[in-house]
Amino acid sequence: MTHFKDTIIIGAGLTGLVIGHKINKRHPEHQVLLLEKSASTGGVISSFSESGYLAEYGPHGFLDNCAESRELLEETGLEAECVRAPLKTFVRYVCIDSKLMLIPQSPLKIIKAPLIPWSDKLRVVSELFKKPLSGEPTVAKWAEYRFGSALLPYVDAVFTGTYAGDYNELKIDAVMPGLRQMEKEHGSIIRGAIAKARQARKSRGKGQKLQMPSMTSFPDGMQRLPQRLTELLGQERIRLNCEVTTIHQSPQGEWLVETAQETFRAANLVLALPVNQSLKLLSTLAGEPPLKKIPEAWIATVVFGFGQAALPPGFGYLNPEREQRFTLGTLFSSNMFPNRAPDGHVVFETLIGGRRHPERLELDDETLIEQALADVKALIELPDTPLFSRVLRPSGGIPQLEKGYSRLLHWRNELVHKNPGLYVCGFGWEGIGLNDMIKSACLIGDTILSKEVQTQEQAEAKKIYF
Repeated sequence: MTHFKDTIIIGAGLTGLVIGHKINKRHPEHQVLLLEKSASTGGVISSFSESGYLAEYGPHGFLDNCAESRELLEETGLEAECVRAPLKTFVRYVCIDSKLMLIPQSPLKIIKAPLIPWSDKLRVVSELFKKPLSGEPTVAKWAEYRFGSALLPYVDAVFTGTYAGDYNELKIDAVMPGLRQMEKEHGSIIRGAIAKARQARKSRGKGQKLQMPSMTSFPDGMQRLPQRLTELLGQERIRLNCEVTTIHQSPQGEWLVETAQETFRAANLVLALPVNQSLKLLSTLAGEPPLKKIPEAWIATVVFGFGQAALPPGFGYLNPEREQRFTLGTLFSSNMFPNRAPDGHVVFETLIGGRRHPERLELDDETLIEQALADVKALIELPDTPLFSRVLRPSGGIPQLEKGYSRLLHWRNELVHKNPGLYVCGFGWEGIGLNDMIKSACLIGDTILSKEVQTQEQAEAKKIYF
């Protein structure tokens, strides 16, 4: 027995939920169904709450500088629930030579800060005269060529904080395509940034100042976002515990989606899955992709709660690999958002593992807690014993955009172009940030309803915020 739907979405993580929401809001009569193999929606977005402490298994928030994300908050009614931490006032640190170095968020303050010697700051200016590197260099190679070796620990920290990755493996064309495009177009990142700033001033108009974004979350944690989208879609449009086994296309052009229980037919098929999960299904449809899978970085989070303790102001800190520390960094959760800890207490989350040190995740919880606490106490002053500690082990890894990823992305684009009605998106395809996924999902939702040919948006040169 088969069931026909206008659109089948495989995966009820954030991307799938947003696509379903967009379609349902604009055309409620459009028959859309989400198929999710797990027992809940939200994918890697999941919050942890115990004894008055609130933490995250996955992402801790998203910046409010994406128009599609702001619109989504308004449509869902979540705008009234948001809690925000402005980057302008909430600083971050990088550990350099076993000390926490405060990173200002404005360019002028960064120039004045004693992060690197003045001779190395002058070396950064020579970037104006560096021709773009050919090929697909790693982030480390690209950054050293353009800005010099003195900035490498800070660059390392950026990609430790976002990908839990190794900047000696991540490809600059994959993780920051907009920045790479700016480099090629203007011949220099500095020149490109100046041109973009001038254009932004014209767009804002006279008298309007550039506003720094804020990190955004919800009183009960990030799980509120997929929870609200699930509420609006309704149970009738989502099937949980429903794993898709194969996909193929009928001679009539309909998409056939098989599960262990039943088969579905659809005019449109969306794979809203992490890259590796998509590749497993696509191999049955289109043969072997350029890569059978891409690397993933897995992390564990150790949550610590203390009473009568004071954390440094700001979001937290990151550890470059050269520091040889046990942890990747620490988020000062109770600094960022309210209600993360009981009154008079603080909570912070320390990250372990990542692309470089997966072996540390094999350690038992007691050992992780002991070594993580010792690592943090070497940098900030804390009482001897925490009142609360838990180890969170996420159910998914972070896609690493390394060698071969650009070729894989080209293959995906060619595949959807040759197969009208097929859409491939999700965690890792257009990036790993929540704004990246929401933006991609909105575009696909609009494309399905307009029945236009799917197009790829021009990559945006995003600002880097520590």
